[in-house]
Amino acid sequence: MSFLKARRLFQASLLLATALALSACGFHLRENVTLPPAMQRVHLSVNGGGELERHLARALQTSGVTIEDDSGAGIAELRVPVAAFSTETLSAGGYVRITEYAVRYQVQFDVLDPAGQVLVPHQRIDMSREYSYDATNTVGNASQVEEIQRSLNDDMVQAILFRLQAAGKHELAAPASAASTH
Repeated sequence: MSFLKARRLFQASLLLATALALSACGFHLRENVTLPPAMQRVHLSVNGGGELERHLARALQTSGVTIEDDSGAGIAELRVPVAAFSTETLSAGGYVRITEYAVRYQVQFDVLDPAGQVLVPHQRIDMSREYSYDATNTVGNASQVEEIQRSLNDDMVQAILFRLQAAGKHELAAPASAASTH
C-alpha cells in the first residue's frame, strides 16, 4: 500500500470516528426556535439599544419574526428596560493588586401580545464570567473584557429566545390542560 493511500485511509477513518463521536455525544446543530404564534410581528424596545438589540433582532428574524419599527395594532412588544454590564472585583493579590474580576450581565424583559396582554411576564436573567487581571497587559485586559461582553451578549440572546420558546410551548399546552376533566 502506498503512502498516499494509507494517508487517505487514515484521514477517512479519522473523519468517520469524529462523526460517530459527535453523534454519540448528542451533538446537534442549533435549530431556530419556535416562538408563540402571537409573536409573528414584534416591536423590539431595548433600553440603550446597542449590540443586544441588533443580535436579538437578527435572531428573531431568523426565527421567522417580522421586526416592526413602531408598536401598534396587531404587533406584539418585546420590552427590555434593563440590559446592563457591571464589573466586580473577586480577589486581590499581594500589595492589594486586583487579580480577578467578574463581568456580570443583567437583562430584564417582558412581552406583551398584540392585544396588550402579558404574554411573557417580567423575567430577569443574570450571567457572569470571571477573568484574571494582568496589571502588565492593560491593552489585553480591555480586549478580554470586550470579548467576554460579546460572549455574554450572544449567550443572553439565546437565553431570551429559549424563554420565549418555552412561553410558546406553555401557551399551546394551557388550553389542553384547562379542558382536562381529571
